[in-house]
Amino acid sequence: MTTISEPKPRRSLRAAWTAAHAPVTGVPRWARTAAYAIPLTVLPSSIWRIAVCTFGAPIADVSMAGGQGQLPSWLPLAAFVILLSIASELLAFTAVGLVSAWGEVCPYWIPGLRGRRVPALAAVVPAALGATVLTLLCTWFVISHALGLTIQGNALTANAILNFDDWKGGLAVMAYAPLLLWGPLLGAVTVAYWRRRSGVRVEPQ
Repeated sequence: MTTISEPKPRRSLRAAWTAAHAPVTGVPRWARTAAYAIPLTVLPSSIWRIAVCTFGAPIADVSMAGGQGQLPSWLPLAAFVILLSIASELLAFTAVGLVSAWGEVCPYWIPGLRGRRVPALAAVVPAALGATVLTLLCTWFVISHALGLTIQGNALTANAILNFDDWKGGLAVMAYAPLLLWGPLLGAVTVAYWRRRSGVRVEPQ
């Protein structure tokens, strides 16, 4: 009698991704929701920039894009915008590590660190600094625009990208407005991460 042994299932990339990003024990539901929402706060502005500066979508005056600006001649504006958008999304996605396994144990693909415990402060310090800088920068951006100034303190021009004068300006405002949530959300998730890693528990009132 011939027996046919079933091949051992190989761990697919999807399964490995799911396992690495599954919320670890003790993560509050609100923290998980906030962490996964952070990359979404960056997405609308990234799409807007790529649409305007790379594909020339008629959703903003081309002159508003600023041309080549202060970029070096060897770096096209379209390429810079794509790289900036990708970098922004990757940076925002690191917040997911504050609620996932790879935020506590180094992934296997990091040479020399694979499987090692991530020190809590190694994640908390940069996350807290990032949350603080983002919150302050976005707050100053809103205040300066409300006062008719740029973030450098110069007077806003009549053709400023973010405005409520027409639908194009309003669309730009809607694309960039979610960025205001990046800093506060990151700060809240960072506090939850620190409490979980340090064993601090908040007793219900």
